[in-house]
Amino acid sequence: MKLAIVVQRYGADISGGAELHARYVAERLARHAEVRVFTTCARDYITWKNELPPGEETINGVKVTRFPVSSPRNTDDFGRRSAVVFNRTHSIADELAWLKSEGPTSHALMRHISRVQGEIDFFVFFSARYYHAWHGVRAVAGKAVLVPTAEREPSIGLSIFGSMFRGVRAIMYNSLEERALIQAVSNNRQVPGVIVGVGSDIPDRVQPWRAKRKFNLKRPYALYVGRIDENKGCAELFDHFIRYASMYPNGLDLVLAGSAVLPIPKHPRIKHLGFVSDEDKFDALGGADFLVMPSEYESLSMVALEAWALGRPVLANGRCDVLRGQTIRSNAGLYYENFDEFAETMYALEAAGPLNQVLGRNGRDFFKRHYAWPVVERKYLEMFDRLKKESSKTALEALPGWFARRKKNVPPAAAAVDAAPKGPVLR
Repeated sequence: MKLAIVVQRYGADISGGAELHARYVAERLARHAEVRVFTTCARDYITWKNELPPGEETINGVKVTRFPVSSPRNTDDFGRRSAVVFNRTHSIADELAWLKSEGPTSHALMRHISRVQGEIDFFVFFSARYYHAWHGVRAVAGKAVLVPTAEREPSIGLSIFGSMFRGVRAIMYNSLEERALIQAVSNNRQVPGVIVGVGSDIPDRVQPWRAKRKFNLKRPYALYVGRIDENKGCAELFDHFIRYASMYPNGLDLVLAGSAVLPIPKHPRIKHLGFVSDEDKFDALGGADFLVMPSEYESLSMVALEAWALGRPVLANGRCDVLRGQTIRSNAGLYYENFDEFAETMYALEAAGPLNQVLGRNGRDFFKRHYAWPVVERKYLEMFDRLKKESSKTALEALPGWFARRKKNVPPAAAAVDAAPKGPVLR
């Protein structure tokens, strides 16, 4: 079997959630099939400017082909177009212009997908909201499997994505909440789909003492791992933690691991490690009292799964349906929606308390049942086998004609998302 993973950017040093997800899946499926990766020359997810050389290279045994981005993103243009399609009645043409502005627009990548489609059994596209996924699915719809990595944010309500969700061969969902959201905005229940998520290469043993010595971590701490960004809830996390620290002088420290695009407060109990290696990340997770996940927008948190695999509880933002649902289903953490709940749950989850150990054990069991690599790989391979045996039950809808495409009769995308059911899915 020959598979192509198509993703917006790709590299051993690119740690974005969807991009890391794609790399992990590519490397694991390469044990069962011939896997190639098609991506762009972009490294930065804001500008999409060409930074990596075009052509082929091999990363961890997987052949990767990069294609130049036709033009970098104009952030002002993208912001203006987002305001139109998210908040106003607009046209299909407005949505297509937004998609081009969103990027990463690579005409060379699209031509290559069309050229090699006869050589590939299935194309696996990450992530739904980007140019390469929408145009790539339309080019090879009969072989297109989509990994949406969709969050509850306005773009998921664009009408052009509804036709994509209804027209692909299959969808590999990250969570019950992601599936419920996509089905609500697109009515795509006829499309084969499975909730699969992603695994992680968890080390057999971690050495918490190694991280504590390397980073001079002398006090108990809660750990945040990821991009330090307002969009990830970090501004609120800092505000909450500084108030918590004043209430509990002997409470936990907050340790941050990841690249910062948001100023980090200078506070004696906030420590920033910077971007860390996988070894350091797992050592730091192993030594943490728990992981804190302040993001309001997630389709699946890989680092939460890694924390659970190591027997560490998770403290999640309860306003994120996915994190709240995962926390309830696993019975392996707590969640908060305001400062008072944040302070109380921080205090409750300290490793010195009995709750920490119970939730940690539950998390380890939850990971093994649902996210260990043999489980994830089996779900992908079973879906590919199913699609080989079944004729396609879906077809991509044709775009309206030139004039119809320009009629201002499409409701705001944010309204479609707001109308979708909210809250965790518990069954």
